[in-house]
Amino acid sequence: MPIHVICPSCHARFKVGDQHGGKTGACPKCKGTIQIPKAEDEVIIHAPEAEAGAKDAKGRNVLKPIKRKETKFQLNAALMIGGAVVLVTAIAFLLGNSREQLAGSLTYILAGGAILLGPALAYAGYTFLRDDEMGAFTGTDLLIRSVGCGLVYALTWGVYWYVGYTVFGSEPYSITGLEIWQIGVLVGIAIGIGTFAAFVAFDFEPMTGFFHFALFFVATILLRFLVEGSFLPGMNRGEKKPGVRATVTEVIPQNNNVPPVAIAQSLAPIHHATTPI
Repeated sequence: MPIHVICPSCHARFKVGDQHGGKTGACPKCKGTIQIPKAEDEVIIHAPEAEAGAKDAKGRNVLKPIKRKETKFQLNAALMIGGAVVLVTAIAFLLGNSREQLAGSLTYILAGGAILLGPALAYAGYTFLRDDEMGAFTGTDLLIRSVGCGLVYALTWGVYWYVGYTVFGSEPYSITGLEIWQIGVLVGIAIGIGTFAAFVAFDFEPMTGFFHFALFFVATILLRFLVEGSFLPGMNRGEKKPGVRATVTEVIPQNNNVPPVAIAQSLAPIHHATTPI
């Protein structure tokens, strides 16, 4: 087995037979004296004799390493998602045109829409936000995680309503409108709950979990604007609520000389002056 030798003077590299191991000789280039190492001084790295895992009758490994699956663009999935987006937007637009007829049930419609969209958006967001270096959730496991995470996302709107209605008051929340910092507190609570839900359900990093929840939150905000006309609950400042009317009253002095017919004629313009605020 040849021995690799490096000259300490000119740093030339060459090989010599193992019979010269341990001897002193002259460098072929610079003629300097070099010490040839012994053959047993070389470090030999041996391959493992046997790899772990099950083997067949011929000693070959039966188990195969798990191949990493990279996220790839799928045209069919993209077309389905695009069609679903157009359909949901059209439904929201039609509901928005009928908001006066559905005034008593808009809250239930929005809640039902959030519950239906939550699992779907959680599943769609995971398909392109997951880390390729980590094992992907698939099949029933992914479906269960998407449903659970989506329902928690929908629940954040319930927390938003409960905190805003009970802590900040029913009148500011429903009629006069909340302050900007109050809306910021409610949005921050919803983002915190949603990010934690994404972390638990899909093992996302905090920043990735934030973007995963933001996909649901922004989508529902835009759809809410199409249906109800406001982006967030509590943004009611300056809006005029239907059904609230101002009553115009007028004090008519008592005069025994005025006939009843004249009094009735004087009250007629008052009824016509009753207008909505």
